[in-house]
Amino acid sequence: MVKLICTLADHSDDVNYCAFSSSYLATCSLDKSVRLYSLSNFEELSYSPLKGHTYAVHCCCFSPLGHILASCSTDGNTVLWDTQNGLKLAVLEHTCRNPVRICRFSPDSMYLVSGAADGSVNLWNVPSLKVYRSGSVKDGSLVACAFAPSGNCFVTGSSCGDLTVWDDKMRCLYNEKAHDLGVTCCDFSSQPVSGNKQDVKYFQMASSGQDNLIKLWLISLADHTGLEVKCKCMLKGHTAPVLACAFSCDGQILVSGSVDKTVMIFETNTGSILHVLTQHTRYVTTCAFAPEMPLFATGSMDKRVNIWQLEPKQLFTGSSVIEEPKIPAESWSEEVVSVWLCKVGLQDLVEIFKRNNIDGKELLSLTKESLTDDLKIESLGLRSKVLRNIEELRTEMKFTCLGIPDEFLCPITRELMREPVIAADGYSYEKEAMEKWIIEKRHSSPMTNLPLQRLVLTPNRTLKMAISRWLDTQPKYNEKPSS
Repeated sequence: MVKLICTLADHSDDVNYCAFSSSYLATCSLDKSVRLYSLSNFEELSYSPLKGHTYAVHCCCFSPLGHILASCSTDGNTVLWDTQNGLKLAVLEHTCRNPVRICRFSPDSMYLVSGAADGSVNLWNVPSLKVYRSGSVKDGSLVACAFAPSGNCFVTGSSCGDLTVWDDKMRCLYNEKAHDLGVTCCDFSSQPVSGNKQDVKYFQMASSGQDNLIKLWLISLADHTGLEVKCKCMLKGHTAPVLACAFSCDGQILVSGSVDKTVMIFETNTGSILHVLTQHTRYVTTCAFAPEMPLFATGSMDKRVNIWQLEPKQLFTGSSVIEEPKIPAESWSEEVVSVWLCKVGLQDLVEIFKRNNIDGKELLSLTKESLTDDLKIESLGLRSKVLRNIEELRTEMKFTCLGIPDEFLCPITRELMREPVIAADGYSYEKEAMEKWIIEKRHSSPMTNLPLQRLVLTPNRTLKMAISRWLDTQPKYNEKPSS
């Protein structure tokens, strides 16, 4: 399941790029600005927006530790910003003075790649702020770049469709025509995958293009075997050029955005489409995953950035992958409670809960008084959100024990649906509950809190038939569960 949890609408023109660190979200736009938001509440920081570019800002990226933010622009400059205070640390002038389209830090923060509209590539030494190496592609503009997690090579993509692999000395190792009409984006998965040779580490890379395709590649660069590049598969589904792609931290999920205005979520192992998101009203230009939380962002020419919460079968927490809890909540460990807090958007309370050794049993016993007096949570809003999510957890536990599939439960009542209907937000609800919601909640979506574009409720006959078939195999549930 994917939930839209926040929409940022601060830019006054097209959103070109977005990037995450462990603490911040950065966005940049044709409006010449870069904006910074806190991941704890998605509020814009006091020193944002960052202004210094004189033309459109095309790309932004964080250094691996998140202390520096780089942004590049049509003005031919790449600016380095201090993320702690928003101050400008340096201005790196591209020698050609052509528009700089892309920038990316190396995994060790020693280098920064910048690529320009004339096809030139600069590899900057970050500590000295000097150009370490320079190069260029034969044709087209540089529009995409990604470092391999090992740091010993990086890939650039051009508007003529070429993917080029460079080593850390800026030597061109490989070039291939990958996408007709042009490459638009590329991204590496941080996790190695198995390949043909057991002693060689392969990394998965995705590239998107004007040909409506996403290609998955396996790339390795080892001293004893040299460079290997092979196309693993193609992901199809978009009906127009794909402008952006990004891996989840474990490489199992890939998100893409397209001129067809949709965001697609693919499972990389099978190539299957898990979700299609249609909330943007214009081209989707960028997408990015948060490194330590099950969140991703998408940006669009509609001037908006949407923040999504991904709830797959597995939850991502840093470099590890923790299975979504199957055991009763009262048996959860402190670690699983931390995972649950991140899942429900309460990640800023993780340290407080860890400090107080809150496990599943303690979680379910929390009250308004204990949150205030024992845990010292001063915010009324946070206390209310904790208690509301604990109550929802108790309800979910009850129906999990009954064995009812989650998709058969109404998101409002958390009871088995008998007359499911589809609302304008794309989610299914019990008809009576949704009608009551519309009357009482002023036409907002129960799942996203965004305004419903229309109030028509369409019967979900397919879901109703699925529930009916399930009930035929579960005679003891023929009566509606009591709340």
